[in-house]
Amino acid sequence: MIDCYLAYIMLTGIFQFVYMVLAGTFPYNAFLAGFISTVGSFVLAANLRIQTNPKNAKSFESISPERAFADFVVASLLLHFFCVHFLG
Repeated sequence: MIDCYLAYIMLTGIFQFVYMVLAGTFPYNAFLAGFISTVGSFVLAANLRIQTNPKNAKSFESISPERAFADFVVASLLLHFFCVHFLG
């Protein structure tokens, strides 16, 4: 499920970049906010995937899957808060 989310975020970032190349960069801060949002979401989801993978349980013994998900949610809220405020 996380892999599908990662693929969706990657496609969204690619579409945003292609649209910026084709349509122009007039509201450049809007492009940056959207692109930073997709890259940040991808990084946070990749970290969630790494922390909840049973193969990595020894590396993250002190972090439960519930804690990893809570960290993901809080970090995502902060990321999107800053992206929205970057729009101006």
